[in-house]
Amino acid sequence: MFLDALKDRNRAFLEAAVALHQAGRVPAGAYLLDLDTMTENACLMCAEAARLGLDVLAMTKQIGRNPPALDALKAGGIGRFVAVDMACARPIHANGHGLAHIGHLGQIPRHEAAEAAAMRADYWTVFNEEKAAEAAQAAAAHGHEQALIARIQAPGDTFYSGHEGGFDADAVEAVADALDRTPGGRFAGLTTFPALLFDEGAGEARPTPNLATLREAASQLGKQGRREIVINAPGTTSARVMAALADGGATQVEPGHGLTGTTPLHARSDLPERPAMLYLTEVSHFHQGRAYCFGGGLYIDPVFAPYPLKALVGQDPEVALAQEVDAATPDPAMIDYYGQLLPEPNHRVTVGDTVIFGFRAQAFFTRAVIVPVAGIASGRPEAKGVWTTEGRPASWSETGAD
Repeated sequence: MFLDALKDRNRAFLEAAVALHQAGRVPAGAYLLDLDTMTENACLMCAEAARLGLDVLAMTKQIGRNPPALDALKAGGIGRFVAVDMACARPIHANGHGLAHIGHLGQIPRHEAAEAAAMRADYWTVFNEEKAAEAAQAAAAHGHEQALIARIQAPGDTFYSGHEGGFDADAVEAVADALDRTPGGRFAGLTTFPALLFDEGAGEARPTPNLATLREAASQLGKQGRREIVINAPGTTSARVMAALADGGATQVEPGHGLTGTTPLHARSDLPERPAMLYLTEVSHFHQGRAYCFGGGLYIDPVFAPYPLKALVGQDPEVALAQEVDAATPDPAMIDYYGQLLPEPNHRVTVGDTVIFGFRAQAFFTRAVIVPVAGIASGRPEAKGVWTTEGRPASWSETGAD
């Protein structure tokens, strides 16, 4: 699905990816990012958010938190970033980018609260009073007051398995008062996840019950006299859905896949944001008529029901973009040492061919490397380093082969 979007809307990215790989400029088993397009996408989102009065924070776990990618988003107007966990917070902070939000989705472990507080994130989400006390105490020890966001939930709210948790929404006034009484902390707002979810049958992103929970809780706090609180509403965010989030009471949005044009909606429709991420690898060997390509990043975020997977394969851009081959990835229970290609008799597939997949990726969940590429828009593509998913330089040197 996302491969079709890449071919239709960012052919130059595909061409550059094949050329860079065949020239030895990028390794196999890598997520490539089109930095020019990411900057354009960020500009589009910021313009729509400004029209609606929304604050935009960028989620970067899916693109690997590397400095060139964060710089590209900053150039597009998004200079503040979300850390899904401490592994995400560290590179954002270390590289001097604005750390806007920690603690959501992943709470901060007790013995890492002091390290987190030293980073001085704008907001820190907590799921219970114990975590609020840890955050506030750590902030006080570093000489500042921490703005705390309460994650809330109500019966009927939607959560991914393993994402559950939060304060009871029907006690939101007491929750806000309790956070205000926490030495070193203050109540700043509310959050949930997901506020929107893709409805495959309708082909649209629709509000979840969680968004109504946020709106009702904010209304209760308004009756208490609280004003200008943050309503953080992440989930399936693109320029297309920001109006729905604003109508639901959101004040703050956290686009992630929208920045690379890989939300489920982007696979179904031509949204303003263009695709800017792909997985690149190469053919390693053959066995019983199948071609095997290097894995490492073949985790496909399961936002759709299973669908036929295909890859572009070839030793030059023209051949690769014309040659779409059926593919298969290992069962999720297996380590993805290799993916498989199922070429037809008319296909020309050889060892060393570039292989390109287009799917919704979660780089931080894999052992793949990240290669941000600049200059595609000007016809002068250049890899801006090879990075680990933790945002550190990877141990790889380009060969410079022709």
